[in-house]
Amino acid sequence: MKAVRFHQFGGPEVLKYEEVPHPQLRNDEVLVRVRACAMNHLDLWVRKGLPGVKLPHINGSDVAGEVVEVGEYVTGFQKGQRVLLAPMVYCGHCRFCVSGLQSMCREFTVLGNSVDGGNCELLAARRDYVIPIPDRLSFDEAAAVPLVFLTAWHMLVARSHIRPGQTVLVLGANSGVGMAAIQIAKLFNAFVIATAGNESKMQRARELGADEVINHYRQKIGDEVKRITSKEMCDIVVEHVGQATWGESMKALKPGATLVTCGATTGPKAEFDIRFLFARQLSFLGSYMGTMGDLHQVLEHVFSGKLKGVVDSTFPLAEARAAHERMEHSEMFGKIVLQP
Repeated sequence: MKAVRFHQFGGPEVLKYEEVPHPQLRNDEVLVRVRACAMNHLDLWVRKGLPGVKLPHINGSDVAGEVVEVGEYVTGFQKGQRVLLAPMVYCGHCRFCVSGLQSMCREFTVLGNSVDGGNCELLAARRDYVIPIPDRLSFDEAAAVPLVFLTAWHMLVARSHIRPGQTVLVLGANSGVGMAAIQIAKLFNAFVIATAGNESKMQRARELGADEVINHYRQKIGDEVKRITSKEMCDIVVEHVGQATWGESMKALKPGATLVTCGATTGPKAEFDIRFLFARQLSFLGSYMGTMGDLHQVLEHVFSGKLKGVVDSTFPLAEARAAHERMEHSEMFGKIVLQP
């Protein structure tokens, strides 16, 4: 089968569209023909080099496709059935997994990170990772959903316990997590303030449901939140930018508020006055992906049409290098999808 692999870490030029061996199907697995695989920033970081990545490597966390074959122990699936894959791998038998806390499993990883992913024509997946999708959802739309909606749902619902009527600040509206977080917050009837880098992206954020949008390059986030909320500030701040926005994100918090973070794209170092943390009784929460329970919960809303994946553009798998270059230049609004 064809796949995009890299044999050394580096820029987009290391990506090779080449022939690789067909996956060997285990008795507890389902063989899926990949019809769409959406990109994430993780694809760039893995390609550049992360600990635990073995070369040669195949990227790709968000997979949608059709069932080709089922293992001997697998029931409930038929050839040709349309499915997506959970964007994670876990052991399934440790105390965290059996408690439904898969993202705390010691063997937990993201599909396409320390294990090969979906930038290929065929992928074998354990039965519990395979989820049927409705006919109304295209493969591209289905692939645009799993990782970012799972992450945003876990941040807002499982970790921050969002409540109707709260004010939520979402950093980076053009990111996958940002777009998902805006929609999920509006699902809970929150007042949503988002940030984006230009007028076009700001308008797209409004179309997704953001009530107010801040230009994070031209405006001070904290000052704008103060103006928009008449000094009330925010109940929840959804962070994934890191070093560049951390200070402004803290300024946007009201007493007793929550800052929840799942990433640090601009750098991992953040400084703050601890007295500010305890005097204002703030909560700083870490959030990493989510659980299978979270995934099934958020997919119910996706399948019903209440939440929607946003597709920016599609590329043939053979043109993965161009897709990576588009993402590196931050030209997209929505998910870039590779089609084998």
